Amino acid sequence: MLDTESIQKEYNELLEKLSDPELVSNWEKMEELSKKKSYLEKIIEKQKEIKETENQIQENKTILKNQEDSELFTLAESENSQLEEREKILKKEFEKLIGGEDTGAEPNSIIVEIRSGAGGDEASLFVGDLFKMYSKYAFLQDWKEKILDSHPTELNGFKQIIFQLKGNNVFSKMKFEAGVHRVQRIPETEKSGRIHTSTVSVAVLVAPKKTQIKINPSDLKIDVYKSSGPGGQNVNKRMTAIRITHIPTGVVVASQNERNQLQNKENAMSILEARLLEKREKDKEEKIRGKRKTQIGDAKRAEKIRTYNFPQDRITDHRIKKNWSNIQEIMEGKLDKMIETLRKELE
Repeated sequence: MLDTESIQKEYNELLEKLSDPELVSNWEKMEELSKKKSYLEKIIEKQKEIKETENQIQENKTILKNQEDSELFTLAESENSQLEEREKILKKEFEKLIGGEDTGAEPNSIIVEIRSGAGGDEASLFVGDLFKMYSKYAFLQDWKEKILDSHPTELNGFKQIIFQLKGNNVFSKMKFEAGVHRVQRIPETEKSGRIHTSTVSVAVLVAPKKTQIKINPSDLKIDVYKSSGPGGQNVNKRMTAIRITHIPTGVVVASQNERNQLQNKENAMSILEARLLEKREKDKEEKIRGKRKTQIGDAKRAEKIRTYNFPQDRITDHRIKKNWSNIQEIMEGKLDKMIETLRKELE
């Protein structure tokens, strides 16, 4: 067993470092310390569980020595047998922890891309609605959010929006959002009261660590241009928007949200790195399993994972064939029940 006092001391020192206000400006360091904190918390909690179980076993042994009532003796003996089995399980879990098999290594940074599909303006509006839903969910989860690129429309929707989320369990909670989301409702612009069906595609990409993806600068073609707003008009007189083409793969990314080239370039590189990592993982899978469809397909109505039916106040996830009501509450970011059900059913 590791020294409890030394682990607790290391944990307390880590808390002091994380409380440093200057750390906010250093995301990479904060991520590293937060991951370590999460790992130490798991160790401390497991040590506590083992200690409590050992104490219960010793208490029961004391009772067994002095117990004359045969019925109570049998009950205590049975309970001790269960506790000893639990102790074995806890110690195995602890060994996995200190052996590095569970170090909190799950990706804690993702890039989410939401694009309009079939449905014109209504699809673009729903892109905005989904973005707001995920933003509110991220706030409730205490995740950090950063918009990397967006293309707004005149009706306050988006043709597409790409943003980064960082925080604990972000990938495990968001990974099942990838796919085509279908919405059925009466658009605000619809005068006859007819229900429209539109689609929006969502991609969830792991944001790679610096060491995972190495890009040769000579493999990049970088173009600069003026940022455009709704309707395509220029919203910035200076050439601040950035488009990057990765020549070996043909992957093209862009960013125009920030007011200077450097920030837009950093955003575009974050998107490029995530897409190249996804491409590398897909290439590996294709070699093993053969060709497969991408997670978002081409956003046709049939390739749906979820339907949001506003007139019937119902959300249906077609992968697990389950429905949820209170659609407005869910659109306000109350996704916990839905996401936890998906994790239980699909993991």
